[in-house]
Amino acid sequence: MFTEEYWYWICIGALLGFSLLFNILFIAALTYLNPFGDSKSIILEDDDKHRSKNQSMLDIMGGTEMSSASTAPLSEGIDMAVKKPTKRGMVLHFQPLSLAFDHVNYYVDMPAEMKSQGIEEDRLQLLRDVSGAFRPGILTALVGVSGAGKTTLMDVLAGRKTSGYIEGSISISGYPKNQATFARVSGYCEQNDIHSPNVTVYESLLYSAWMRLAKEITKETRQMFVEEVMDLVELHPLRNSLVGLPGINGLSTEQRKRLTVAVELVANPSIIFMDEPTSGLDARAAAIVMRTVRNTVDTGRTLVCTIHQPSIDIFEAFDELLLMKRGGQVIYAGPLGRCSQSLIEYFEAIPGITKIREGYNPATWMLEVSSPTVEAQLNVDFADIYQKSELYKKNHELIEELSTPVPGSKDLHFPTKYSQSFLTQCKACFWKQHWSYWRNPPYNAIRLFLTIVVGTLFWTYFLEQRRKNMFLNFIGKFYLNRHKEQDLLNLMGAMYSAIMFLGATNTASVQPVVAIERTVFYRERAAGMYSALPYAFAQVAIETIYVAVQTLMYSLILYSMIGFPWRVDKFFWFYYFILMCFIYFTLYGMMLVALTPGHQIAAIVMSFFLSFWNLFSGFLIPRMQIPIWWRWYYWGSPVAWTIYGLVTSQVGDKTSLVEVPGQDHMSVQTYLKRRLGFEYDFLGAVVVAHIGFVLLFLFVFAYSIKFLNFQRR
Repeated sequence: MFTEEYWYWICIGALLGFSLLFNILFIAALTYLNPFGDSKSIILEDDDKHRSKNQSMLDIMGGTEMSSASTAPLSEGIDMAVKKPTKRGMVLHFQPLSLAFDHVNYYVDMPAEMKSQGIEEDRLQLLRDVSGAFRPGILTALVGVSGAGKTTLMDVLAGRKTSGYIEGSISISGYPKNQATFARVSGYCEQNDIHSPNVTVYESLLYSAWMRLAKEITKETRQMFVEEVMDLVELHPLRNSLVGLPGINGLSTEQRKRLTVAVELVANPSIIFMDEPTSGLDARAAAIVMRTVRNTVDTGRTLVCTIHQPSIDIFEAFDELLLMKRGGQVIYAGPLGRCSQSLIEYFEAIPGITKIREGYNPATWMLEVSSPTVEAQLNVDFADIYQKSELYKKNHELIEELSTPVPGSKDLHFPTKYSQSFLTQCKACFWKQHWSYWRNPPYNAIRLFLTIVVGTLFWTYFLEQRRKNMFLNFIGKFYLNRHKEQDLLNLMGAMYSAIMFLGATNTASVQPVVAIERTVFYRERAAGMYSALPYAFAQVAIETIYVAVQTLMYSLILYSMIGFPWRVDKFFWFYYFILMCFIYFTLYGMMLVALTPGHQIAAIVMSFFLSFWNLFSGFLIPRMQIPIWWRWYYWGSPVAWTIYGLVTSQVGDKTSLVEVPGQDHMSVQTYLKRRLGFEYDFLGAVVVAHIGFVLLFLFVFAYSIKFLNFQRR
């Protein structure tokens, strides 16, 4: 006969054993499944072979054939794109917009490290009196050494800064910039190329178009536009390829860059920002990306790129340059000219500047001659020289012109904050989550496999105990006249072990999945794609579906293993409490990720509170024996409510007698009430409590996703 202490050590040992088993199975599954993701880069064998031939559609929309730069050799394509720009027709009309900014300053709170060094100022200035203008059909490069503030300027202009203080004026085609409307007409290609890993290239584009294009656009037109963007960005060969995780599987770095461009382009933006589109690419890959960029500009859009130490071919693919020096000041803003001649003439006109050698990269020469070392040697300030130049005066005339609305024009206005209705946002988010989960075998297949394994192990264990007559069929005896106290404790221990094993596993395994998707959510929310609530509801809904299937498999095995009578009402209660238990365990893991900067910290917090849930579950120490000053936490432990519900719903209404050593016999119902504090009449409150825990964790998850942003820019 098993004692409580014996059961305790069985449970502890089993928990450790199954934890080790889960890790072994998970690692083995990853090792087996990863080769199917093909960690090698997907190489385009023949770009021209996959190019769209739908010329009639372009003719109807007033378009022309693909520019010769698209079909030229990679080394020549960029230069030809500059020499022979062409306007392209698009299925969807867009409004060309200019962006002008004048005397922009940006500050952040002074870092504590700098204050500790004796600096008394409260703010650190990162941008100083920056002015410029970006126009449709012109490709502008933001260039500068590290720390010059080029990415900072782009983030400020795009409205992507999450902290700091901005001064100055920013106008869109003459009207003051409104970030809510600006997000609807702009795109931002981040340097890190963040995408959901388990959807295909085509699905990524279709999802972005679905969420960001106007709801008046029909499904057929939207799909046609996606196809045209894929043709423009040359993604047709990768149509059905999974995006994958960077450096692990799926697309190569260059292919992910082009996908990033396409994801923004299917939103039909008028202004596009690109942060380091060629960073980390070799010459060939960079040429492919820049060809894509050039194709995008040729549609008549306004496009701005930050570039760090570009090659000569990449540099001369740009039309205009905004050059910054360390400290966030502009030292050149204007046209590059053919072979960068305008830029070269400007700097060579400054006394003391070394002439450029023939064949030398103008970008490299420009950064060398404008370095702080040269400034110190010549005793000049390049920012001051620029502000006193004729170029500066011409630029300010252009800024004033672009900051004044054209007569008869109207400011940007949209009737709703988001392109799609709340219901459509929920539908689209659920569609994406469905494919993300369906194509994630390392998570879902292993979860279901582990459920069957754990359930089968429980089944075989108790079957063996019955065969040896060491573990009697205590459930069967509940329907006779007599049974022992240990039978009830064994039943309670079986249910405790059953829910803790897989419940804790669900909490831990969901966190990396949510962490990856949250990173994608930050990008999509900044783009104004949807509200946070549809995203949260979609992820909870898809998790609930998989948990429901998991629970059904587990309940069928456990119910027959323990030996409960097959009654519809009893099985329903059993399934309900197991289901709600696994849901709140899963939501608990999701909630912790949403509340913390990363899933590593969430895992630490999870372990801490799961220990309390375990200790105050009512099994290791029954509620009636918990010290009165700690008894309140019993009601705060969701596991305690689940054990309460499972035991009470199955045997709490039995009036047959139970043998209690040293005491008079009492009914099962009386024993549960006196010794464990379980009352059958309280079962309705237990049902409601489970719904309450699920709603609480869901609310905190959704609230945290909506209002907490751990991405610092």
